[in-house]
Amino acid sequence: MARLPRLYAPGIPQLVHARFLFPLSERAASGALVLDDLQKWLLDGLARHGVMLHAWTLTDEGMLLLATPNDAQGLSRLVQMLGRNLATTLRRGPVFSGRYRSTLVEPGTWVIPAMIWLESWVAREKGASDSEIWPWSSAGYHTGAFMGYSPALSDHADFWSSGNTPFDRQAAYKYRFTEGLSAGQLQQIAQALHGQWALGSAGFVDQLCQVASRRPVQGRRGRPRKSPPPQTRAVGDEAADTGGG
Repeated sequence: MARLPRLYAPGIPQLVHARFLFPLSERAASGALVLDDLQKWLLDGLARHGVMLHAWTLTDEGMLLLATPNDAQGLSRLVQMLGRNLATTLRRGPVFSGRYRSTLVEPGTWVIPAMIWLESWVAREKGASDSEIWPWSSAGYHTGAFMGYSPALSDHADFWSSGNTPFDRQAAYKYRFTEGLSAGQLQQIAQALHGQWALGSAGFVDQLCQVASRRPVQGRRGRPRKSPPPQTRAVGDEAADTGGG
């Protein structure tokens, strides 16, 4: 089965999940040091590859990003660069388990849930109790748990509009972060990422159909339905309609 081309639309954020072929701690003396390096490469490479990063989480098993690239290849170039750097550091071949998965995220509806999804990953998937202060994540910057601010972080408009001051925005996000996502939201995000389709409403999908690099939603299975043949009318019927006899 042919693999899908990357789904891209100008100005639309992408949620990315790239899994490593092996846990980093299995191939390095210190997994934490490798994550330190990976985070530095990520943040340093944003401007070079034309990517605005809205949120991230790095773990021993993979990396999750929410970002808006300036062009269709920006995120791919960034992920490829990170893979090359990891391979050089670990002195190994490929480091990713296949292609990364991604989905286009609807602004105004799904950006904040996508941020919460990836920034709470270590608590949800690894059972960690400290996802808010995970050292290799943007969560602490958004909730106020970290002092200061990361200059590499580009707040999305959805986050920026959630409060009038940084403290207001952090308080609003911390409330939603602590509240977490519903089972339905988790399922929708997982399905969109797995299928690499758009995450959003029917109106959002209609908009993407005009500008996206490929079809944003899965088509119907099977052959297209055949249109019924046009109905024909007997000569006698036509004559009756015209009064002929």
